[in-house]
Amino acid sequence: MMPKIVDINYFKDGKIENKKFWQRLSLKPDFKNKTILDFGCGHGSLAIEIANLGAQKVIGVDLNNDLINFAKENLDENFPALKNKVEFEVVDLLKTDKFKEVDYIVAKDTFEHSSNLDKILQKFHQILKKDGMVLAGFGPLYNFYNGDHGRTEVYLPWFHIIIPEKILINRLNKKYKKNLRKIEDLGLSKYSLRDYIRIFEESSFEIIYFKTNFSEHPLAFIFNILSKVKIFEEYCTYNIYSILKK
Repeated sequence: MMPKIVDINYFKDGKIENKKFWQRLSLKPDFKNKTILDFGCGHGSLAIEIANLGAQKVIGVDLNNDLINFAKENLDENFPALKNKVEFEVVDLLKTDKFKEVDYIVAKDTFEHSSNLDKILQKFHQILKKDGMVLAGFGPLYNFYNGDHGRTEVYLPWFHIIIPEKILINRLNKKYKKNLRKIEDLGLSKYSLRDYIRIFEESSFEIIYFKTNFSEHPLAFIFNILSKVKIFEEYCTYNIYSILKK
């Protein structure tokens, strides 16, 4: 069965975002003959790109069944020559020991959705080879004006952190007949900028690159200026790009 058009379009858009990902990290490693884990691979565009760059093996993992099903179908239909190099699977990385001796881990637009990030980084450290690297870029952060990714459905800037969490959750439960207990149930980590810095610094990794607020939006410079003022930093920092080395 051919993948859905909406997913195909999303996959194609991912190619544009991949270019930004590498530019913002200021590093695009030589993946030739390397093993790469794509954590939170989504539709699989980054995994496919890395495989085309000569990787020996690319393993894309995600918790979303629909996204992994699309990635597998797209691989079969449109990239059959890569089927011996690329795998996609639904897996909770914290509940498996199947991955070992990985050269690189990439995580694009994933950490803002990842609870237990400290434990995830511990797992990354376990499965990476010596001198292996984590290349991560993600946003918007939860405390930014649209940091709820629209999932709380308040739509006004910063209102997802102004309105009490209990009210937000009760409103969604009533509207959709759900049984949500907290913001994290919406697939949001809720970590602040300070949380990410602490988690990275307390990990076993060496932080060799850490920069914030990359955007091509014409109004981004306003937030970039405000983020340099301490009292506004937490609420005007919208993304993070970082490289961690084992």
